[in-house]
Amino acid sequence: MKFLRASVKTLALIAFTLSVCALIVMVKFFLPASKKARWLDSLFRAWARGTALLLGIKINLRGVPPRPPFFLVSNHLGYLDVVVLAACLDCVFIAKQDVAGWPVVGFLCRQVDTIFVNRASRRDVVRVNSLIEKTLAAGRGVVLFAEGTSTAGAEVAPFNPSLLHSAAKMEFPVSYSALSYRVPMGETPAHLSVCWWGDMTFADHLFRLFQLSSIEATLSFGDEPIVQNDRKLLARQLWRAVNEQFIPVIELEETCSTQTGL
Repeated sequence: MKFLRASVKTLALIAFTLSVCALIVMVKFFLPASKKARWLDSLFRAWARGTALLLGIKINLRGVPPRPPFFLVSNHLGYLDVVVLAACLDCVFIAKQDVAGWPVVGFLCRQVDTIFVNRASRRDVVRVNSLIEKTLAAGRGVVLFAEGTSTAGAEVAPFNPSLLHSAAKMEFPVSYSALSYRVPMGETPAHLSVCWWGDMTFADHLFRLFQLSSIEATLSFGDEPIVQNDRKLLARQLWRAVNEQFIPVIELEETCSTQTGL
């Protein structure tokens, strides 16, 4: 049953993603430049909502999502974070360079103006900070996973301040959010089936994710954005704010198990 469920979801998601990619190509080819960004953001959000529906993701939203232009920082648990955040926001993501080469999804990300970064190159960080400024100036939202990598969801890793340079320099208000996941009892725990970390391979993890009957995502937005002209101080303040709202994935699962046992 799980294998069949995963197979159906795989085929459905590929077909849906290819359809959205075709619409995006048409928008980029036919629409004037002044209208492209709005349509690209809308189509990407539609893709995220459709993907969440196909995968059985229920999003519990806490707080109010920021409106463009915004700079938002979040913790990072895996590639599913993009689906959850994009389903609730019109935004451009900052992603590692490797994502650009992923089949189908990489093409989609390139078409919706994802900002790719090579974190091993200081020169590239400078380029990306410049792109962040241009994207904000164009009236769009930008999302940064400031940990720099995804985790198992036991805690929020320290935030890297390098890509907060533009926000600090401009004293641009930075919004923040915290993500967490849970899955039904009896299924592979969320820190293994939803969170993508360590040496997990993408294909194996994706197929395991598709075997889940449903996923519950909790997305919490902060009340007030943070303004700070020092990027290192900004990173620490944002980390504290996200950490206060973060629900540990593993701890959440252990609590649910105890409650069910009672």
